[in-house]
Amino acid sequence: MAGHETKKTRPKKNASGVKAGSPFQPLWAGRLAEKPGAEAFAFQASIGVDKRLAACVIEGSRAHAVMLGKQGIIPKEAAAKLDKELSKIAAELESGKLVIDEAAEDIHSFIEGVLTGRLGDDGRMVHAGRSRNDQVAVDFRLYLKRAVPELQGELKETIAVLLDKAEEHSGSVMPGYTHLQRAQPVTAGHWLCAWSAALVRDLSRFGDALKRLDECPLGSGALAGSGLPLDRKAVAEALGFARPTLNAMDSVADRDFALELASSSAIAMTHLSRFCEDIVLWASEEFGFINLAESWSTGSSIMPQKKNPDFAELIRGKAARACGNLVTLLTLLKGLPYAYDKDLQEDKEALFDSLDTLRICLRMFRGMMAQARFNTSRMEAASLGGFLEATDAAEYLVRKGLPFRKAHEAAALVVRDCIEAGQKHIGERSLGELQKRCPLFKDDIYKAIAPAACVKARGLPGGPAPGEVKRQIRTLRKMLGGPPDL
Repeated sequence: MAGHETKKTRPKKNASGVKAGSPFQPLWAGRLAEKPGAEAFAFQASIGVDKRLAACVIEGSRAHAVMLGKQGIIPKEAAAKLDKELSKIAAELESGKLVIDEAAEDIHSFIEGVLTGRLGDDGRMVHAGRSRNDQVAVDFRLYLKRAVPELQGELKETIAVLLDKAEEHSGSVMPGYTHLQRAQPVTAGHWLCAWSAALVRDLSRFGDALKRLDECPLGSGALAGSGLPLDRKAVAEALGFARPTLNAMDSVADRDFALELASSSAIAMTHLSRFCEDIVLWASEEFGFINLAESWSTGSSIMPQKKNPDFAELIRGKAARACGNLVTLLTLLKGLPYAYDKDLQEDKEALFDSLDTLRICLRMFRGMMAQARFNTSRMEAASLGGFLEATDAAEYLVRKGLPFRKAHEAAALVVRDCIEAGQKHIGERSLGELQKRCPLFKDDIYKAIAPAACVKARGLPGGPAPGEVKRQIRTLRKMLGGPPDL
């Protein structure tokens, strides 16, 4: 049905099917004789944020309309018209023929307004048995069920780039650091595998969150379900959810899924930030371990010589947004009584920003690292200073039978002797000088404490030995869902 307007009296309509010159009516307009003024209405509107849910609003409405028809809640003919018109609206939005009117209160009001403008009373039937509370909840989850796997794809591509680099540099010796002080020799491949392992955990966290949000709230109504004979299970299946939500009140109040995804985003951005901190340091002249491509650097407006790691610095800086968004959501929820409150309208902007920020940062980080080059000779040379071999010297004595604490003391005294003599590493001491601290030192100590030998000796699971790094790479690639030699 097209309503009760005659052709003669029917007002002209704009492209959306809404009466020309008339704003979209809020879905709650019938209750209040006086409406908020324009500025106040705009303040409480959310269409600027939730318009990205348009396709999900239509998808959820189609499943709901079909169910209403099958259950005899509305005429089957009306359900068919609703389904057909919603499909048409979706196509028009995608093609650009229909443009979202941001004068509407939210995307749900806009879609229903278009539908009612085109179908009249048939359009007004679509909201039977549902509230905006459960509609918002299902549309939000539908959007995330599509957006999060795309984000996981970005993570996988980024990890794959890092693992390619790790394989290339599985034997490239470099200093490892604790407290930002030289600690023990490792390899660039070991370092890259460390960050890949962190990002794989991020991938897993997003997967865990997806499993928990895979429940359909539709049919929960405002908080107490509906007295109409809805088929919640059929709607959940039609929308690709694993099951309906358990409790109607919890369904509309729950934003744990948003918290989990905001947390996962903040953790992933923190990983990228720490990674970029290493890169910023290592790209400095003082370290010189890594050379970023010019296309992933910027210059200075005053200093002609500068080549700044701005992309790495920006990624590091943008991590603050993701952390702030998580705090925003936690603070938003901490004082809310259970069921729906208007405060929850603020949930999407924070989470959308976190997901968008992580997505673009992964893309930038991946491109930057794909073209980065390691200065292997500089890294290897740095491994000969700072007494990185001291632990290996102590372990050498342990293998000779000395208790570790005595071996540790002997190696520490050797380091002190070197510093007093102006020497940079233990290998500069003569065998006689070493034996003054411990007679167990023999000629083979010099081979044992060479940086490459120190690395090779650490072939235990998780170690930096080249063969073990390659095993880690194979394991991490399996975790990405691809073959070991992807």
